[in-house]
Amino acid sequence: MKIVNVHEAKAHLSEYLAAVERGEEIVIARRNKPVARLVAVEREKPKKRRPFGLAKGKVWISENFNAPLDDELLGLFTGEKILSSDPLNPDWKPVRSGRGGSAFLRSG
Repeated sequence: MKIVNVHEAKAHLSEYLAAVERGEEIVIARRNKPVARLVAVEREKPKKRRPFGLAKGKVWISENFNAPLDDELLGLFTGEKILSSDPLNPDWKPVRSGRGGSAFLRSG
């Protein structure tokens, strides 16, 4: 175990980190009183890999999954079409309710 002061620790940090990686322990002191201990971090053990097939039979993909979308639905995804109830629609207006005057997200 080596004891160093704060100034020395700042100046030679890379050297002390290398020493810690080799298994040494460094104590950092302020005015000759130990304040912190520099020690190596324990390496995490690799997690056990999950076996293939855990979700077998639990996922279903439709036969037409890759079929082209109709023009209306495709427009909603690409931004070419905007629903009247969408607040980003230029014609959208908030509707005030009778309870407390809060706005609901509905087209007017």
